[in-house]
Amino acid sequence: MQKLKVISIDISTGTYASFIDNIIKLAASNTSSYVCVANVHMLVEAHKATSFADVVNQADITTPDGQPITWALRLLHGVKQDRVAGMDLLPDLLKRAQADSVPVFFYGGSQKMLDETNRYIKIHYPRLINAGYYSPPFRELSDTELSEISELINKSGAKLVFVILGCPKQEKWMASMKRRINATMIGIGGALPVMIGMQKRAPEWMQKAGLEWFYRLLQEPGRLFRRYAATNSIFIVLLIKAWIRSKLK
Repeated sequence: MQKLKVISIDISTGTYASFIDNIIKLAASNTSSYVCVANVHMLVEAHKATSFADVVNQADITTPDGQPITWALRLLHGVKQDRVAGMDLLPDLLKRAQADSVPVFFYGGSQKMLDETNRYIKIHYPRLINAGYYSPPFRELSDTELSEISELINKSGAKLVFVILGCPKQEKWMASMKRRINATMIGIGGALPVMIGMQKRAPEWMQKAGLEWFYRLLQEPGRLFRRYAATNSIFIVLLIKAWIRSKLK
């Protein structure tokens, strides 16, 4: 898929359906690979740290998760891009994985969340080949532990691994596990608790208006206020600068 630069990261472009097709094809090929689901937070983190920008830009596919990312693609490149949000991707990929007999694995999150996920999947995706779940310790893992985890996932036969560690931890983990895990990894962050009903998603009008972040802020103000206040402001300034540079070329 073609990628276009948006300030600090390269975003894959195409229709929403083409993202589903390409991710499933990548998983079915048994290629060790990873997919980043990019929003404003990820873009700003990449701008602040070139090492993290490299992690994102080395991904096989990077989807435009946030509505502001699609607006930036249109402003900077004149491309009218579908939003490819993790909260939409997760259930749609599970549906395709079930239809195409692609085994899936869930890595990350609390054991409670994974137990709820197991119950949810048995009801909504009864024919899905579920290769397993793993809730890692909430600390940095040793290389021995990483080797044990990669062996566990490889032996499970999983072809699509959903990673629930949060940005930027999940993207760094996927990059470190490329060529160790023989599957396609995709960082879905907060999409899983929304899908299984542990959290609520913003109404559709807020999604289209680019206000999904504000809805999440109302649910978790203590945790998210500083992040959104900083990242949203930085993004606006960076986008204006990038737009001015594009006009001066």
